[in-house]
Formats: sequence, structure tokens, C-alpha cells
Amino acid sequence: MRAIDLRSDTVTQPSVEMRAAMAAAEVGDDVLERDPTLALLEERVAELLGMEAALWVPSGCMGNLIGLMLHLRRGDRFLAPAQAHVLGSELGTGAWLAGGMPEALAWEGGPGRPTPVQVSRAAGSPGPYYTLRTTLLCLENTHNFAGGTVTPQPEHRALVATAKTAKLAVHLDGARLWHAAAALDVPLSALTEGVDTVQVCLSKGLGAPMGSLLSGSKPAMAEARRLRKMLGGGVRQGGVMGAAGLVALDYLPRLAEDHAKTRRLAEGLRGFGIAAPMPETNILLVPVPQAAVAVAALESVGVRTLPVGSAIRFIPHRDLAMVDIEAALRRIEPLAHLFQEA
Repeated sequence: MRAIDLRSDTVTQPSVEMRAAMAAAEVGDDVLERDPTLALLEERVAELLGMEAALWVPSGCMGNLIGLMLHLRRGDRFLAPAQAHVLGSELGTGAWLAGGMPEALAWEGGPGRPTPVQVSRAAGSPGPYYTLRTTLLCLENTHNFAGGTVTPQPEHRALVATAKTAKLAVHLDGARLWHAAAALDVPLSALTEGVDTVQVCLSKGLGAPMGSLLSGSKPAMAEARRLRKMLGGGVRQGGVMGAAGLVALDYLPRLAEDHAKTRRLAEGLRGFGIAAPMPETNILLVPVPQAAVAVAALESVGVRTLPVGSAIRFIPHRDLAMVDIEAALRRIEPLAHLFQEA
């Protein structure tokens, strides 16, 4: 029985086209000069995001960390929605290496979203030298642990405007910004309006084996390149990964297919009497009485998932077709009782 892997959209394998592009990539030493293929990828992503420049980094965690390091001085407080990736999933690097003091904002604006009033209240106003200073707002679109929820363009604008009024810089963790843009049917640049830096990930949903890009102004990206080197991210013949990223971008028009697979999965589960919410993008969080028990039972029938708190996370992706979703539903149906309260 072939396993149907719904743990994450990072489990995808490089396509035949991607492997061929990687093998044929023009490369150079990106530390000594510039790798030409990485440079092409950086230019293309910056243009898509409506930013001046971009920098390839090995991981989204490094991209977010460099973004925070650009905006924080030691002891500065930064704000982020509760359960944001920069707060828990990056192992404290925002405090350890960027020197910031994190503060989580409750989801008063909807799942994964604070309100402008919250941002204004948390930012406060400048006080004497001995008071805590807040200098940065981090946003996340889509918000992973809220269930892949989207921040629409008007809400994004309001949050950024409030941050600017409070003299806060804005960093956007857009690891799955591609998915938000696909769900809203808007250009990527519509969801980066006003931000100082944004990180987007090539291995989440787009199929690249690794790599993210941090984007911002040209001076900020020049400093980001220096910070990448300080963090051990000096890249030599990075064009091999850059070529994978360029092919990954070709999948952008097909992301709506992954959203459709996720909706079908939710509909099927609801048909079994399971309380599955209707997803906004490609992430489905389904509440369950005992997550570990349910994950193990699903694994035994070849459906791979991950626990997220008191829920199970399913993420359809490019390596799964709609027939795989239907097969997963057939395997899950006999286990529907595990998703229901006793």
C-alpha cells in the first residue's frame, strides 16, 4: 500500500524538469561575485513581490531571522500574532540571535490575525529611556497554525498603516504568501504593500528541495547578504538551487489546484460526521480527542499526518492528485470514530 503523505507540502520531490534544470544550471561563486542563476531568481522574485531586491537563503527560518536582525536592536520588543512561526517554530532565534523580546498578539481580528487596535495598543508610545521599546511588527500570511488562514488586502493595509503610525517596521513571514495570493486571486505585490521586508519559501507548495528569499530595499538586502554570511549562509555555486527555484515558480498558477484538493478532503471528512472546517488554502486542521492515537491509526492505513495541538494537520500538495485525496478518504472513513468525542 502506497503511503499518502499529507504531513506537509515540504515533502514534495523535485520534478523531472526541476532536476534537469538543476543539472544544467549556470553557476558561479556567490560569495566572491554573484551566482548568475541565483541572481536571476532574486530579480524575478523581487519583481513578483513588488520589492527592490531579494536575497536567496537556505531556509525560511534564516530568512525570517535576518529580517528580524535588520529591524531589531538588542532588547527591542517585537509583536507577532499568537502561534506565529517566528514565535515558536524557529526555536527562539528571534530572542537569541536577533536580540528581540517577542510579544504574542491574540487573534482578535480572526484566526491568525490581530487587529489594528491591538497593534496600536501594544506598540504604545515612546517613554523615558528606561522603558521598553517596541520597534517591529511581524505578520504571517498565510498563518500556518491557524489553519492556513489568509489576511485579505484591506486588513493587511490597515495593520501596516497602524504599524507605520506607531513607527514600527513591518516584516512579513510570507512562507506561503503564494497560497494567499492564489486564494484571493490577487498579485503577490498586493499582499506586500508597505512592508519593509518579506520572506517567501520555495519548498512549501512549490516543490523546490530547499530555499527561501528575503526581499526588501536594495540597502537592506546588501546588509542582509552580510548577515547571511555571518550566520554561516555563505553560498558558493548556489545556481543549482536557484534553478530549482525558477522551475518552482512555474507552479504558481497551479496552487489553486492544491486548495481544491484540500476543500475536497474537508468535504469528505464532513460527510463522515467529522468536524472539519472549510479551509481557506491548502492547510486543514481537524480537531480530534486524542491526536497521537489518531495520527498512529492513520499511519497504519497509509495516511501520514502531523499533530498540531489538539488537532491533526493535513496538507495536500503538488505531488498528490485528486485521486489520492479520494483514496485517503476511503482509508479514513473506517476511522471516523477517532475524530469524535466519546
